[in-house]
Amino acid sequence: MKKSYRVKSEVEFQKVFDHKESIANKAFIIYQLAKADNQHFRVGISAGKKLGNAVKRNQIKRWIRSCIQSFEANLREDVDFIVIVRPKVNELTFKEFEQNLLHVLKLAKLFKDVNNEEKD
Repeated sequence: MKKSYRVKSEVEFQKVFDHKESIANKAFIIYQLAKADNQHFRVGISAGKKLGNAVKRNQIKRWIRSCIQSFEANLREDVDFIVIVRPKVNELTFKEFEQNLLHVLKLAKLFKDVNNEEKD
């Protein structure tokens, strides 16, 4: 995933958190901030120390980036969002992980439903 697709600085993270628009499931929390001037979505990832050591946290972040990359064509462009990982992810296989991330993205209305767009 290109660096231009990432929310990196603390100031940018804080802007998204301060907007206080969030949705969660048992594995993830998503905070989002709509930005009409975005060329494409941007994502930030937060994986705390409760998840495990640095190796485990980095693996989880790689999984998230991989999933986001596979969903890229179906994600809204006009938004910055942050994915916060909950300790529950340690119990999931990659497939379950992917399904949970997709579920929370759909709940947050960040995932464009391709089938509904074709019907319009």
